[in-house]
This record gives sequence, C-alpha cells and structure tokens, in this order.
Amino acid sequence: MRVFVLTGAGISAESGLKTFRDNDGLWENHRVEDVATPEAFARNPALVQRFYNLRRGALADVAPNPAHVALARLQQALTACGGALTLVTQNVDNLHERGGAADVIHMHGELARVFCVACGFHWDAQCDLTPQSQCPACQTKGGPRPDIVWFGEMPYHMDKIEAALARADLFVSIGTSGAVYPAAGFVQAARERGIQTIELNMEPSHGSLYFDTAHYGPAGTVVPIWVADLMTAIKLDA
Repeated sequence: MRVFVLTGAGISAESGLKTFRDNDGLWENHRVEDVATPEAFARNPALVQRFYNLRRGALADVAPNPAHVALARLQQALTACGGALTLVTQNVDNLHERGGAADVIHMHGELARVFCVACGFHWDAQCDLTPQSQCPACQTKGGPRPDIVWFGEMPYHMDKIEAALARADLFVSIGTSGAVYPAAGFVQAARERGIQTIELNMEPSHGSLYFDTAHYGPAGTVVPIWVADLMTAIKLDA
C-alpha cells in the first residue's frame, strides 16, 4: 500500500509552535509581509533574520506529539512490508524527524537550513544569522538567508511530490487549512486519479468537500486512532 500524507500547521501547533494563521496573520506582532517575502528580506534583513532566529530557537522548547510519532510508526511498518508512506509537510520545523519519520519532504523549506542568495548554496545551520553572516561557499557577506519558501516563491520538490501523489493508493491531509496553494490542490488531484482521500483536522478545511472521509479533533488524538485502525485493517505489525 502506498500512502501519501500531507501535514500542515495544525499538527505542529499542538506541540506548542505558534503559527501566523492562529494569530490573525501576526507572529510576534509582525505581519507576513514584513518577515516572509523576498522583498521584506531586501528591505530589512536584520528584522527577518531575527524573526527566524527566534523561530529556530523555539524548536528546542517543543517536542513531537503523538501524531508525529504515529505517522513515523506507520511509515516504518509500511516500508517493512514493501509499501510506502510519502510524508510531505508544509511545516518548516523538524518535529516529524524528531518523531521518528524518515525522508520527510519539506515543501516550504526548513528552519534548520540556510541558503545563499548570491550563489544558491544550501546547507544545514543551527546558529543565528545576521546581516553580517557569510556564505561558506562564496564568502558573500549578507548572502545567507533562511531556507524558507516565502510568499511569492515556488515550493520545493514539486516534481517529486507530484510523482508520489500519482502513485498513491490513499491521500491523507492532516492539520491543514486547505487555503494555501499548491498544497490545497493536492486533494483534487488525488480525486481526479481515483485515489481515496481522508481529512484529519480540527475542523473542516476549505477543501473538505473533496474528501471521501473525515475525522475531526486534535491531531494528537485523531491521528493515532486512524493509524491504529489502518494498521489493523491492512494487517500491519505495530
């Protein structure tokens, strides 16, 4: 069995991470336009770097919740029996990996990675960035920026995501609003291919009418129950 799972802010919010959507478009009193666009970085790199330094630092204060752990368990069980779970997340945290998942596709980038606007080099980095930070590849001062897909930029790994979705037997959306494209369009693409679709969310998303089945409630509750039921149904060992 090949399962395609898309996760969004709802699964991370339950671990205590703040989101723009949960705070009326604000995070630490900043508008999206001030900290999450290329124009914002060009206009005020110090503010943008500080914003993401704080978000990166906040990862140390949170832990994976039962939903992250359950998805990792399902991925491991499917892999062991010749199946697959493709885990695509809109989140930029590392909670899926810390929960035990492997090969997580971060379509909107990662807080723990950096890239250089001067030469395009990408690398892992846990340290704070400033406008004086230097690229290790081309030595450009001020070149490094958070490896985050900002508004107006193309999400990462779209070819890989679309190929995995085309091969899936089941599409599952967890903790997403269904309002941000292209991720919001995945469920429609799945339905057009005849793939079964399931929504696990706090409340119906903008695209709820496209799902065959839905279970609503906290991710830490509904996801482990769904995983256990699926593993029983397809006779997977825990």
